[in-house]
Amino acid sequence: MKITKQYSHLNGLEFLLVHKPDLWKEIETVISLVDAEKCKTKVSNEKRMAGKLLFSPIAMNEAYKELLRQRLWNESRVSYWVTSNEKLIRKTLALSSDEQKKEIEEAGEKPIFSYNQTDFVKDRVAIEVQFGKYSFVAYDLFVKHLAFYIGDFIDVGIEILPTKALQEEMSSGVSYYEGELYNVVRQGRGIPAVPLVLIGIGP
Repeated sequence: MKITKQYSHLNGLEFLLVHKPDLWKEIETVISLVDAEKCKTKVSNEKRMAGKLLFSPIAMNEAYKELLRQRLWNESRVSYWVTSNEKLIRKTLALSSDEQKKEIEEAGEKPIFSYNQTDFVKDRVAIEVQFGKYSFVAYDLFVKHLAFYIGDFIDVGIEILPTKALQEEMSSGVSYYEGELYNVVRQGRGIPAVPLVLIGIGP
């Protein structure tokens, strides 16, 4: 596969090129090593594409996972505590997980445990490979990457998406680069408040 489109939000790509050029080259290498044709394994049941062989999101995810794990990109979680009190959440947002729980309890509120998980993290960079539905990408961009950034676990988040050209050879409902780029740009320059790189891939 290959990178056909890319977008740098809040200088995410520039940060990588200056501070982590080897990591960016590694990401480019991983994408180039995914054999698109080997991932064309799904037979469509949809009326508009009945019987046509499509790119399988599961097969592509597995290919990326194998290559990234080989290069020590590992899963990571950020744990935190929430409550129904908005002022208390603002007060505890920047605290550690243990401190959050303590503050909430001392305020007489009930702490509720929560966490965000991302599939691939290495050297303060997070990658999400997303061949799922639209809502999953929005969660990645506006919740997951942001949570890891605010928690000071990452400097940049990377979202790998199919371009529209690739998405048209997949099942319906899969998110695509051009649509998600529109969603990010529409929010304005500073939202989400985390440096990101959106990568659009093609076969």
